[in-house]
Amino acid sequence: MTEETPGFDEQDEPTDVSSGDTPEAAESKAAPSAEEGAAPAGDDAAADVGLTAQLDQARAALNERTADLQRLQAEFQNYRRRVERDRVAVKEIAVANLLTELLPVLDDIGRAREHGELVGGFKSVAESTETVAAKMGLQQFGKEGEPFDPTIHEALMHSYAPDVTETTCVAILQPGYRIGERTIRPARVAVAEPQPGAQPAKGESDADGKGKGKKSKDKTAEAADDKESGGPEEG
Repeated sequence: MTEETPGFDEQDEPTDVSSGDTPEAAESKAAPSAEEGAAPAGDDAAADVGLTAQLDQARAALNERTADLQRLQAEFQNYRRRVERDRVAVKEIAVANLLTELLPVLDDIGRAREHGELVGGFKSVAESTETVAAKMGLQQFGKEGEPFDPTIHEALMHSYAPDVTETTCVAILQPGYRIGERTIRPARVAVAEPQPGAQPAKGESDADGKGKGKKSKDKTAEAADDKESGGPEEG
């Protein structure tokens, strides 16, 4: 009689590894999942850093271009001001040169007026010429009796006069002309200075007054002495 080994006939069913997961297998499966989830987060962070760097570069380029534009605008404004200033200066120089050549004609007109020869058609032409010169900014100056100013007057004659207290223009030989603040020809004048010794010095007049006062006081004292002594001897 054969003895059967208990439980030997009953074969254990093979374990289905694919259906039943052991803890090690579950851990091994979970690890790749975690790595797969972490990979997209790292890519997003790198992308954000790249975008921030690009944004900083764009801002720096914008600031640089803005500074260049402001500098160019300032240079253009300065250029416009220089051009306008030069244009005005060139115009003033051209007008001054033209009017300078016209001054002898104005002098002839002035002499003709003084001699009463400014009549008829010549008078109309002369007045029109003077009007045009005035519109271009020409101004005449120089009058008799005004103080002599070497910056605007040119003295051609010199004399002394007792009725002046300072160097004075007593005659206008040729009037002066200016354009605005610029003198294109000084007034040519005859000047007179105070007459030397015409008025006594203050010190001398005071000395004379003191001397006269002293003499009068001496005479008064002599008269008082004569009165006290009874005057001259009576016979």
